[in-house]
Amino acid sequence: MTNEVLNLISACDWDSVRFLFISGNVFDPLIYYSHLLPLVASLILVVFLYFKSSKNFATKILLATTVILDIWLLGDLILWATDKPAVTMYAWTIINMLEPMIYAGLLYFLYLFIEEKDISFAKKLIIVLLLAPTVIFASTKLSILGYDISNCDRDAVEGSLAYYGYFIEAIFILWVLSFAIKNYIKRKFSGERQKIVLITFGILGFLIAFAFGNVIGSLFDTSAIFGDYSWTIGQYGIFGVPIFLAFLAYVIVKYKTFNIKTFGAQILVGTLVVIIGSQFFFVKTFTNQILTAVTLILVLISGFFLIRSVGREIKQREKIEKLAGELGIANEKLKELDQLKSEFLSLATHQIRAPLTAIKGYSSMLVEGDFGVLPQKAKDSAQTIMKSCQNLIDIVENFLNISRIEQGRMVYDKTVFDVAELVKEEINEIKPNIQNAGLTLEINIADNFSAKVNADKNKIKQVIGNIVDNAIKYTPHGNISVSVSTDGGKVKIAIKDSGVGINPAEVGKLFAKFSRTKDAHKTNTRGTGLGLYIAQKMTQAQGGDIKVTSEGLGKGSTFTIELPLAR
Repeated sequence: MTNEVLNLISACDWDSVRFLFISGNVFDPLIYYSHLLPLVASLILVVFLYFKSSKNFATKILLATTVILDIWLLGDLILWATDKPAVTMYAWTIINMLEPMIYAGLLYFLYLFIEEKDISFAKKLIIVLLLAPTVIFASTKLSILGYDISNCDRDAVEGSLAYYGYFIEAIFILWVLSFAIKNYIKRKFSGERQKIVLITFGILGFLIAFAFGNVIGSLFDTSAIFGDYSWTIGQYGIFGVPIFLAFLAYVIVKYKTFNIKTFGAQILVGTLVVIIGSQFFFVKTFTNQILTAVTLILVLISGFFLIRSVGREIKQREKIEKLAGELGIANEKLKELDQLKSEFLSLATHQIRAPLTAIKGYSSMLVEGDFGVLPQKAKDSAQTIMKSCQNLIDIVENFLNISRIEQGRMVYDKTVFDVAELVKEEINEIKPNIQNAGLTLEINIADNFSAKVNADKNKIKQVIGNIVDNAIKYTPHGNISVSVSTDGGKVKIAIKDSGVGINPAEVGKLFAKFSRTKDAHKTNTRGTGLGLYIAQKMTQAQGGDIKVTSEGLGKGSTFTIELPLAR
């Protein structure tokens, strides 16, 4: 350094600095207030959050961003206090490098906070590439051109890299805004939208205030407007930090982001009150005292409502969680009881089926005369016993099928067969029942029609018989028509009747277990509400489904069995 430069520096009336930032060069306590309050408050908050939820990645990003912010605040305070040009230039280099990182860190935090997952590698790469020049060229003339020694204001002359930093800061602000708007539109629940609005408002409020204090002061000469008080522009911008902290604290506690309860909110509010109240010990001017008092009152009022609101919401949430836990335990017990019921049902029906089979067999032998010719009255009684026994066997078989379905023990022996031939075969077997009921039968299957499926032939036959038998029971007079067709990769077996029909409001009940429509008992008093349930479960297990349509009561019904065609 030349003698001329040294003489110019020594001619400046600079106070020496203690502890890096304690100096008479800081001519107004407002500068300490604007820097130390955000620095201490933000660090206390984030360290507290970290110890409460150290495994949360969003907490780690927020902590890292806050540390960068605090280093920036300390560096900027050093610029006000130092009497050494070399320290000024070095501190200026550091804050120019760190400032865009604060914007990037809050953007990263916003992603983690809203989406609750890490951002993609591509987005990380974009952020790194944007920040790379500010780090690589931080110690070059692109960052700091030199030191202005023409006056005693201790100003370093910024290079083009500083303006590049302002440019990417604007990009990050727009990125935050667009990301928040996109997620706001995508979310449907009002609570999620409110969460996005609050955290975004807090972050943007801080970033815009921060940019206003630094960028405006660097790019424009504000002394023409604000005169001797133009230096306060930067200080009021830094006050955006507590605003962001207040919104962040509210959202964190309200939405239980880091699992902090009322105590955390009380600690936060108490810390802010102590920090702000302590400013009265060193503020000198009446204006600064008024500013501190107003800030303290606002924090007290907002803190009171915050703690009260949070306490109420936490109590409600804990009550809901307790009820949810009790409901979960009850649900597990119900599952165990349901399993025991299924096992008992399976055991009981197995035990019942054997004697029923014997009763049916012996009554059939009586009817057929294997024990000699019976009188007609005795024969009629034996036939009644046989029919009633068959009804009981059908009910027991339904219970067994339900037990097998619910326990996952139903076995399906799949083969490839022609479903049209199966329909004809089943209809021919049921045809006498249709005729005995006084109904006409119409079969709409082309002579050369063929549709092969890969399924359990016996169970599909059982399903077809079940649906046709159901149509017979609920069709007092009229006709039943059966058709088979293909539609895309499916074969459709439509069984249409002119019976009692179904109220459209009750269609959903048809395939539920033990469920029947409201007027079903008027036509068929012996129904159990199991046949359609079993038929649909068997069909669905083989890749198909059963659907029903009806124009209403008295207008008949159409049941359609759908199965995928064999490849």
